[in-house]
Amino acid sequence: MTSQTLDTLWTRTARLPAESDTTIPQAVDVAIIGGGFTGMTAARELLIAGRSVAVLEAGRIGAGASGMNAGFVVPNFAKADPNAVRTRLGTERGNALLRLVGDGANAVFRTIEEDGITCDALQTGWLNPAYGAASADMLKARAELWRALGRPVSFLDADQVREHTGMDIYSGALLDDEGGTIHPLDYLRGLVQGVRRRGGTVHEGQCVDKVTRDGDGWRLTMRSGATLKATKVLLCTNAFTTGVASRMGRSSVPLRVYQIATTPADPDTVRRIAPDGRPVGDTRQNLFTYRLDRDNRLISGGMAAIPFGAFDRLGRAVAERLSEELALPRAVTPEVVWTGTAAMTPDFLPRLYQMGDGWFGGIGCNGRGIAMTAQLGRVLARAALGENVEDLPIPVRTLRPLPFHQFTPIVASAALIQARLKDMLAR
Repeated sequence: MTSQTLDTLWTRTARLPAESDTTIPQAVDVAIIGGGFTGMTAARELLIAGRSVAVLEAGRIGAGASGMNAGFVVPNFAKADPNAVRTRLGTERGNALLRLVGDGANAVFRTIEEDGITCDALQTGWLNPAYGAASADMLKARAELWRALGRPVSFLDADQVREHTGMDIYSGALLDDEGGTIHPLDYLRGLVQGVRRRGGTVHEGQCVDKVTRDGDGWRLTMRSGATLKATKVLLCTNAFTTGVASRMGRSSVPLRVYQIATTPADPDTVRRIAPDGRPVGDTRQNLFTYRLDRDNRLISGGMAAIPFGAFDRLGRAVAERLSEELALPRAVTPEVVWTGTAAMTPDFLPRLYQMGDGWFGGIGCNGRGIAMTAQLGRVLARAALGENVEDLPIPVRTLRPLPFHQFTPIVASAALIQARLKDMLAR
């Protein structure tokens, strides 16, 4: 997710200050392009392993997906169940990826605890309600598959879902006890503080235009004119398509997402719709989600089939949907609206790419950005530390930009219209 604006709930309520460095070192062991969750997690792991690291961010820290999401920490796949992953990758590689992803939320909350990051972290679980009987059957089977992998995942019946959400439209739900929520911008800034405290450097406004061979390493050339020599390079730029990020960014499908935070809900409503403070995301094609922040603002989001004028229109529409779906006693209004672009891979699985000897990239969080980036960053760090790529839990693939990438937003709009029709039929 990339941003058009830095006016978000998170910029308004952040408690940790923004930090960065001005002087770029002449040479480091590993240069990391992209200063979001993936890049900062990789930097943290490499510094712990004793490597020197510089993180190069083209814009401002938090201006991309890591500062623009809704703060859900969900340790599973949005569109793929365990059997689908094994079918795609084989049993051994599939199980390795499933174990990695299943520990994603725990990895986030461990880092928060180890580094003492103040970011409203709550590991209260994540609720995935089923819209329709077929979805309930699917989630019940999916819960059993995750339990077989040793994960604390259960299935709730319709009455139990009503107790947790106050909603009577669902046929059941998957409950993942290890999910939760955070303040994403404070988490990111906490990661930055940890990187700098361990001796790494973090540089804003440094768009990398070229990465070329230089002896036994790489020479990075920034748009500012600065250069940096590195033995290894990690590309952690998600959906961005500026500079050297272009080729990897064009390997994913961009989805424009709008997020809102409403005026605070009253205490009775909070007890009814979120008695345990759990975030909720259902199974509808036109996904319905909600969570509360520390001041009981409701946070939700959506997509626009027609992009023109969507910013104001979607803000009102998402607030109206919250009021209607949750049967709120008083209609809520948007306090702040923000938007960005999420990156989806065609098979909804994370991907590693190798662009050269010691130069790796990773992409593909597919709506599970916080938990997935924690693990993607760790795997990229393992690659930079010299681990055999065949032993990594995320397979290395050939980097191929999607054909007609510039037209994928049109395809996404058509898919959203079709999804809404499917939801009407499911009802």
